[in-house]
Amino acid sequence: MIRKIDHIAIASKDIDDVQGFFNRLLGIEIGERETVDDQKIRTDVYSLGESNIEIMEPTADESPISKFLEKRGEGIHHICFAVDDIEQMLTELKSSGIELIDEKPRIGAGGKRIAFLHPKSTHGVLIELSESAEE
Repeated sequence: MIRKIDHIAIASKDIDDVQGFFNRLLGIEIGERETVDDQKIRTDVYSLGESNIEIMEPTADESPISKFLEKRGEGIHHICFAVDDIEQMLTELKSSGIELIDEKPRIGAGGKRIAFLHPKSTHGVLIELSESAEE
């Protein structure tokens, strides 16, 4: 059901500063920049083979990323796994006792169907599941 690590997301106060590190110092080009109004974030996605690094910057004080930055500072926010059937995966995880943040998928960056698992059930790691829009 899990196909790969889709991306590792990093919370940042300044997406352009992070771009300088990834682009100028590591030579990794931005694949795309997108604003996700629903989540009040701006993202840069850097492609690394089959996986990506997603940099997230809040666009409003009430953004979940703003709250994360206030509480924990910059750094890794979550790991996202690409799945074939997100609804089936959520059903199986819930029946196994995993606490879900999202009971049903919602639309995330790139038009993907996404859902988050609660860190209380995943040993402190915020996990996102993602199903590609093409599937």
